Amino acid sequence: MWYFTWILGLLLACSLGIMNVLRLEAQETWDKEHVFLDPLTQLMTKETMVGRLKEKVENSKRNGFPFSVLFISLKDFKFNNSIAAFEMDAILRNVVDCFKEDIRVGVDLAARMEENGFIIAMPGSHLKKAEEIALRVKNAISERVKTPKGLTVEVTTGVAEYSTQSEILATTADEVDKLISIATEKAC
Repeated sequence: MWYFTWILGLLLACSLGIMNVLRLEAQETWDKEHVFLDPLTQLMTKETMVGRLKEKVENSKRNGFPFSVLFISLKDFKFNNSIAAFEMDAILRNVVDCFKEDIRVGVDLAARMEENGFIIAMPGSHLKKAEEIALRVKNAISERVKTPKGLTVEVTTGVAEYSTQSEILATTADEVDKLISIATEKAC
């Protein structure tokens, strides 16, 4: 008789576990469907990315895993060259295609942060790995993205790492802002 009770308990535990997994999958699906995307690049918007970075900081605090942020900017290129808006839009889409190859699907997060800037959050990646990816992205963009006038696209990149040991600032919002500003400053 006791084994029937044990089997029922086991079945209940399994069904609760399955229900939890299904709930998490439903939440992920809802999150993916309700993420605001930039209409030009189909990347996350700045506001969505800041919210997700706050989640990554909290996860890093809980788990102790570092993550890196890579900032990619074409600001100097646009400033130094007179290019029509539709040409710049085409260049931005091509730039996104270049770095989409280097981001891990379902792990890394990419967003358009400003008119000519992008940010990639790479959970579990140390600064060294992010710097390697930044160099690879920069080279790929310089080689593959060309303008109608034959100009080489000039890209600047900046990388910052968040880890629980660095203790940048006390609150999550301040930590995210500081992380983004460090990566942005390194790109300039």
